[in-house]
Amino acid sequence: MTESFRKKIIQVCDEKIATKGEKVGLSFYAFFANKNDNPKLLMEVAEWWILKNELDHFEKAAKIKKLVQEMD
Repeated sequence: MTESFRKKIIQVCDEKIATKGEKVGLSFYAFFANKNDNPKLLMEVAEWWILKNELDHFEKAAKIKKLVQEMD
């Protein structure tokens, strides 16, 4: 996953936490536009979300942010 996309995930998580609180949950799709303009990136993030981390459809934003920050 690119550094710029990791930053986007962290930004989205921070925004949601700021507006809805520490327990807010996000779906995988919260980080993508409503159109599939980058299928390779979509699949890469899906693999990270589903296969590598075995995350549920909705997860706490704080958990997602922490996982992204801990990436290599």
